[in-house]
This record gives sequence, structure tokens and C-alpha cells, in this order.
Amino acid sequence: MEKVLIVTGGSRGIGAATALLAAEQGYAVCVNYLHNQAAAENIVHRIKAMGTDAIAVAADVASETAVNHLFEVVDNQLGQVTTLVNNAGILEQQMRVEQMDADRLNRIFAANVFGSFFCSREAIKRMSTKQGGTGGAIVNVSSVASRLGAPGEYVDYAASKGAIDAMTIGLSKEIADEGIRVNAVRPGFIYTDIHTSGGEPNRVERFKDLLPMKRGGQAREVAHAILWLLSDQASYTTGTFIDVAGGK
Repeated sequence: MEKVLIVTGGSRGIGAATALLAAEQGYAVCVNYLHNQAAAENIVHRIKAMGTDAIAVAADVASETAVNHLFEVVDNQLGQVTTLVNNAGILEQQMRVEQMDADRLNRIFAANVFGSFFCSREAIKRMSTKQGGTGGAIVNVSSVASRLGAPGEYVDYAASKGAIDAMTIGLSKEIADEGIRVNAVRPGFIYTDIHTSGGEPNRVERFKDLLPMKRGGQAREVAHAILWLLSDQASYTTGTFIDVAGGK
């Protein structure tokens, strides 16, 4: 059976690195994106150049309807999904909690938490051996912020990733006997453009000397952890976290 992977937020950063590495390992890949069609199509072009099938699908994972459509497109164009990486996520301008309003919190939790629930739900329907599937694997992209808290910067983002940690643990136990493994990676201090969204593009440079390894991480280093958790090499691993944060 062909390995079919959906990577949410797959047009850039960790998502793009994961999509490309998965293609190198023989996965057919759906590159989900929100706005940047050109970037997503570029990743698809690079994957197809490897001789592997790939599609780009626009969908806001914060929308239940859009997620349903995403999975239906994959069903029709790539086949039944066997692996899912819940990577899509946002953060907003650095600020203290007393400055945050309801609109900001709703945006953060809709994208970072609800999106992972919606996508996992649709994946389970297709993967679960109790629902006629053949099993599969889900990897959630959390963050070391979930245990560090991101004080003075984005406690809301950290809290949303704490919710992903709890979801990973609970869901892994809920569907362990249905052939589906659920794990998470917790990146930290990785060179991606998400830091620009927080208002500090060079944030990794500010922190790197405080890290035990004295350097920031690369998206592909996170992707290697994700692909291991998706693979049969991790066949007895579920409910587990891999921190990719230079020892922080």
C-alpha cells in the first residue's frame, strides 16, 4: 500500500522540510497551505522531480469545512491517507497576557488546536482498523514553548502547544488498539520565518548563545525526527515526545 502523507502548513519552514524529506523516503505528499500558493507549488514541483506524486491543496485548518474538503481532495487524487503531520500553526506579535484580546486568542487556538483536532479526526476515520482502515501514524508539531511558557512574548502560543501535548497523550491512548500511533515533536529555536510573525525575525540569534548547543536548529533536523516517528522504525512508539531544541 502506498504511503500517503498530509503535511499541514507544508509550504514553508518545518512543514516544507518534512514534505521534501518524506518524498525522498517514498511518500506521496499533500502539501497543505493557507495563502502562499506559489511556495506550495514549488515544493510540489521539487517532489515531482524526485519521481514521487504530490499535490498542493489550499485549506484553512481552523475551518472544519475546509479540513473536510482537504481530506476529500486527497482521497480522490492521492488515495487514502496513511500518515498525517499536524504542522500548521501561527503566533502573533510578542506581547504580555494583559494586552491580549479575545480575537487574538481565538485565532491562535483555532489554528493551533482546533486545526489539529479536525485533521486528526478525519485521519482517524480513514486509518482506524475499527473503521476499515489499515492503521497509520500521526505526528503533532508542538513546541518547547509548551514547557517553557514563552513569558513576555506569547504565552497564548505556548498554551496552545500545551493543549497539543495533552491531545497527543490522550489521543495516543484512545486509538492505540486501532493501528494508529500518535506522537509529537517539540521544536525550539529553529530558523524559520515564523519568528517574523512575532515581530522578531532574528529571535533565534538572540537566544542561541543561551542554548547548550550554542546554535539554532534547522527545519530539516526537525523533519528527521518527524519522519522517524512516522516510520515503521517507531512501530512500538506512541504517546511520545521528541524535543528538537538544542538541549534547552
